[in-house]
Amino acid sequence: MDAQEFIKKTVTENPIVLFMKGNAQFPQCGFSGRAIQLLKASGAVNVVTVNVLEDDSIRQGVKEYSNWPTVPQLYVNGEFIGGSDILGEMFSAGELQELIKKVTPAA
Repeated sequence: MDAQEFIKKTVTENPIVLFMKGNAQFPQCGFSGRAIQLLKASGAVNVVTVNVLEDDSIRQGVKEYSNWPTVPQLYVNGEFIGGSDILGEMFSAGELQELIKKVTPAA
């Protein structure tokens, strides 16, 4: 499976996917850490994270897949949402919480 196939399979089979540097427990950059914090604060559970530092073809491939030059990248229900700046803006406006609520089962 090439990088593009892996990315497409991952984002279509999982409701919330974050391509990031590091993982949720140990982010490897401030932007990735911020993205995880915003997702948790929005009520996201079962976030699938992909550490782009482990595979350069994924690191480059996700940028091509989304036509977005930076990581982290959030996908919800297969749709590219944005990076940490966009997540921050959406969180401030209450939009991220609403989006996450739609794909997170009620506790």
